[in-house]
Amino acid sequence: MPSAPRLKIGLSACFQHADTSRPLFTGKTLQYVEQSIAHWLMSAGAMVVMVPCPTGETARGDVTLDHYAEWLDGIVMHGGADVWPGNYGEEPLREEWVGDRVRDLYDLAVVKAFAQVGKPIFGVCRGLQLINVAFGGALYQDLQTQHPGAQEHRNATTYDQHFHDIHIVPDTHLATLYPKQLRARVNSIHHQGIKRVAPDFVVEALSEPDGVPEAIRLQPAPGRGYIAATQWHPEFHKVGSDTLDDTAILSDFLAACEQAKANPRSVQHAASSSLRGRATRLLRHALSRQRT
Repeated sequence: MPSAPRLKIGLSACFQHADTSRPLFTGKTLQYVEQSIAHWLMSAGAMVVMVPCPTGETARGDVTLDHYAEWLDGIVMHGGADVWPGNYGEEPLREEWVGDRVRDLYDLAVVKAFAQVGKPIFGVCRGLQLINVAFGGALYQDLQTQHPGAQEHRNATTYDQHFHDIHIVPDTHLATLYPKQLRARVNSIHHQGIKRVAPDFVVEALSEPDGVPEAIRLQPAPGRGYIAATQWHPEFHKVGSDTLDDTAILSDFLAACEQAKANPRSVQHAASSSLRGRATRLLRHALSRQRT
């Protein structure tokens, strides 16, 4: 028997939408997690729970995302599809950059549910982009064509073996996790990126040499919870490789979850009304656009 209750960490779902041509689960919507990110969280002893979307054609019962946010100790927002440009006030420049509007609605609702009860939120890749958009930021739909001087941030052939360097911004929380290591190497598996950082967030790392934000964090203030994200996948780091060791990032997130768990009364109103209001308005806007 464990000596103490383990942390229960939520992991947002990835979607495979209903497909009548698929030989297995024909015409059924699939929700799943990528194995390595679940194992990453489990490596530190946390219990991982996928948070399924509670709505859809097959929905039954009264379980909501708010129930998951109250029960779990924190949430990790998964990587995956592009964010729909309509969520930050733009039209898709190409058909292949439309993203997944259905998943956006789900992810926005997950972030809102966990933020409003002060549970720690950590985003990976798409998760960073979604968090940035949820709180008022905007994205480049495609770095290669929209960001002057952008290096290659995604290579479909090498995928998780594609890397670039980052600069960790001094005097940020991320810099305290990696003292004396202001430069590092990370994987890079994205073609979209932050164009405008959300209000109340700070950039903690930038890609080199083109200066694309690679890590963001909600600025600490009374009543605010822990929200942080990286554009790279820390769970893809392999022991002994020359990429940034993920241990400090994972330990920091889980420590925040432990603290929130130990002090539930102090985090009941951790999401400020302004942050909560922005996420709510964006979700309402996205829902209205989805119906049109």
